[in-house]
This record gives sequence, C-alpha cells and structure tokens, in this order.
Amino acid sequence: MRFDTKIAVIIREDLATWQKLNVTAFLSSGIAHASTEVMGKPYEDASGNTYQPMFREPVLVYAADADGLTRTHARALSRGLTAAVYTADLFGTDNDDDNRAAVRTVDAADLDLVGLALYGPRNSVDKATKGLRLHA
Repeated sequence: MRFDTKIAVIIREDLATWQKLNVTAFLSSGIAHASTEVMGKPYEDASGNTYQPMFREPVLVYAADADGLTRTHARALSRGLTAAVYTADLFGTDNDDDNRAAVRTVDAADLDLVGLALYGPRNSVDKATKGLRLHA
C-alpha cells in the first residue's frame, strides 16, 4: 500500500546504540500526535486482549551526520512539515519541562540535533530527506 504521507526519523550516526533507540522512541511519540490520521486502530488478539494502536504506515529511519541533520531540519521547516526534534542537551535532562526549556533557549539554526522526525506529504518529506541513506 502506498500512502500519500510519510513518516521519517533521522538519527545522527555517531550516537551509541542505546541513544539511537532512545531518540527514535521519543521522536516517534511526537509524530504520533501529528494528525488524527497518523495512527491506526487498536489491536486485539484471539484471547480478547487489546493493545494500543500504532502508526498506520511504515516509519523510515535514516542515518545522517550533524550537517545532514541540520540541512534536513532547514528543509523541513521551509516546507512546513510537522517535526519533532531531539537535541544533545536532552541527554542531560530528566523531565519534559527541562527538555522543552533546553530547546527553547536555542535558535533553530543553532540546535545541536541528534535526531529529527518528520511527517507530511510524501513528496515533501522525500525532498527534505533527499541525500540521506536508510539506517543500517
């Protein structure tokens, strides 16, 4: 199935494995609130247990260096894409209030990005992520 929209997560390639997983999880949670259409329906197993809905479409995970993240972020902002950011400063905080404060003090062009998630029209997300490679 081909969707009109796309979800992309871009992770800085020099992070430790645990950091990559952590950043991906946090960024994905931000995209889950992007629109009412991004989520599928709840799951249920044959025993009648119910499970939370997940994204209705695949999530493509890309790797990038710091410059690639900065370039993709600027492209995403110029195209008006829904974005979630994770900066290096967030590794030193332990709550949502401090996370938001750490981002709020830095201009967009100066964010020390370690991860970025995007959601929007397929073509716009493709243009924002052009030149990046899928994470191995």
